[in-house]
Amino acid sequence: MKKLILALAIGIASASVAFAQAPAGYYKSLEGKKDAELKNEIYNLIHNFTRVSSYTDLPKYFQRTDVYPESSRWWDMYSDIPLYAPSFKGLNREHSFPKSWWGGSTSVGAYVDLNHLYPSEAAANMAKSNYPLGEVDTAEKVKFENGISTVGYPVTGQGGGCPWVFEPDDEYKGDFARTYFYMATCYQDLTWKYTYMVSQNLYPTLTGWAAQMLMRWHKKDPVSEKEIDRNNMIYQIQNNRNPFIDRPELADYLWGDKVGTAYTPSTQDIITGDPELTTPVQGMSLDFGDVAIGNKTTSQLFFHGQNLTGRFELLITGADKAMFSIPSSTLNTQLVNSESGTWLTITYTPAAVGRHQAKLLISDGGITGSRGIDLIGECFEKPVLTACTALAATDITAESYRANWTYPADETIDYWIVTRTRYVNGVATQEEILAEEPGIVIEDFDQSDSESYTVRSMRLGYSSPESNVIFVDHSGITGVQADQGLAVQGFDGFIRFICSTPQTGACIYDVAGSLIMYIDSVRRNLDVQLPTGVYLITTDQSHAPVKVVVR
Repeated sequence: MKKLILALAIGIASASVAFAQAPAGYYKSLEGKKDAELKNEIYNLIHNFTRVSSYTDLPKYFQRTDVYPESSRWWDMYSDIPLYAPSFKGLNREHSFPKSWWGGSTSVGAYVDLNHLYPSEAAANMAKSNYPLGEVDTAEKVKFENGISTVGYPVTGQGGGCPWVFEPDDEYKGDFARTYFYMATCYQDLTWKYTYMVSQNLYPTLTGWAAQMLMRWHKKDPVSEKEIDRNNMIYQIQNNRNPFIDRPELADYLWGDKVGTAYTPSTQDIITGDPELTTPVQGMSLDFGDVAIGNKTTSQLFFHGQNLTGRFELLITGADKAMFSIPSSTLNTQLVNSESGTWLTITYTPAAVGRHQAKLLISDGGITGSRGIDLIGECFEKPVLTACTALAATDITAESYRANWTYPADETIDYWIVTRTRYVNGVATQEEILAEEPGIVIEDFDQSDSESYTVRSMRLGYSSPESNVIFVDHSGITGVQADQGLAVQGFDGFIRFICSTPQTGACIYDVAGSLIMYIDSVRRNLDVQLPTGVYLITTDQSHAPVKVVVR
């Protein structure tokens, strides 16, 4: 299925001339570097990039990066089910390098970095979970297999302590290897929550078994035309590149046979001394995504180059130019020439509903001619969202369950926020989980005495009202002690406990999970005065929360 596998030896530097279209001199700064110093210099090259408008807009970008060139079929590296753009139904926005490994924070660039985000069929995405890459021991039980993706027990020496690994098809193993090389470099300074394949260090970051396996995949499945085209398109979208696609031999200098050897760039990276604006590139488009009328949004454009002089002149042109603005009409090239480059903030303030387009022209600074960057945004009416209806949990096991809900079919939704409340020893804690479809598997249930969840739908930054509360307990699961019976009735201004025997440690929470009252002991027909509201009540003997309404 790959297009035109490039039969060039990965270990030969001269082969890189035929690879992707990095500007002349893009990798010049790597010259003479080796090991940790080389990896750190690659990090300096790639970790500054223009983030896409939002996570929910990713399918719009995937239409440019992950659709077969001869059709509208999504190019899915996780399954072989024919699904077609622009519909994204049945697909997920997949972090191939699991977001839980860095804690899932949306403020980390990796959350929206197209270099490791791919469209994935939903069932395959759910099956691979946050497991590390690896080779499945087919002599053992296979957990999931669809002809492209396999999940199962790892072969000896792999997995990094995880009981399961995800093995992609041979056709895509090199793609995933180069993706992980990029991630282990671009985000080498993160603190890892899970260390199946990475360590808490700037070099080599990849653990020994992971580096060895990925290098093997990298060499057996060389760079393809698919990867080259995708790398070039991502450069136009977010202003950075995957060096391990442009220069495949770099991996050998960091994790392979050339560790300890200084890197020598190809002749393509020789700088003549002429002014060179490395980024942004001609033809790049800055998409501000969808915005509700009355709101505005910003995006940042990264500038970096060498031997530039004077100032850049910046001008916004086009029919919708009034809806885009910049802080200044000039940019100091000394900042652009610096090692860290500089950022330009551009603001989109739509004055009417509809699709808007303009162009940022960049000229002077010593460069010949000018460069044009497309500015694109779309404005919608402010959404009015109806509360979801949370449904009973399904597929309940000791370790997990599936949260479910419905929503009005005629409403456009970007995503859902599931508010998960965990009750442990009478203490309630909350976390918010982003879901892409009406249903999500909640894990680590075995670490809670019981749980509840509510759901909100989101569109253009606006939220629906909170749904009803669904409670989930361990009833019926072998080995879990059953709760003692507890019931509570709500009246005007007070609640009344109903229990066959006295119970201790009664905790009364509001629906946000905040503890508002603690009672050492409760008995049958005990009345407690409370303001109007909805409350959740647990005791030491009854961990499953009881919901009660006070009028």
